[in-house]
Amino acid sequence: MQTHHLSLAYWCLLAAALLPYLTAWIAKAGAFRLGDNHAPRDWAARQGGWRARALAAQHNGFEGLPLFMAGVLAAHQFGATQARIDALAVAYVLLRVVYVSLYIRDRSTLRSLVWTCGLAVSVALFFVR
Repeated sequence: MQTHHLSLAYWCLLAAALLPYLTAWIAKAGAFRLGDNHAPRDWAARQGGWRARALAAQHNGFEGLPLFMAGVLAAHQFGATQARIDALAVAYVLLRVVYVSLYIRDRSTLRSLVWTCGLAVSVALFFVR
């Protein structure tokens, strides 16, 4: 019987998938009321400042997720070295955390640089050996 374990990269998939939900929670903390749940997108559209940026970071997190997930799965499928896959996956998650922080704090140039690095990591997963 073959045993299977979840690699660090697979845990990073889960972390990257949950991060946008955490970002939405940050945006809503202290401002989203029970009554707002009747029309949450209307509530979101009324937000400004850091709350609006947190919601935008949430959307971006979901947008970047498919490429990252595909990259991790492809790297495993192609037989890449697990340590390299894990390192890239951890780098992606850390970059996403930094990205969210920079987005909320309105540091647009640094945010764009970090986003580009995250994209590069996702693409690199397709070529790692």
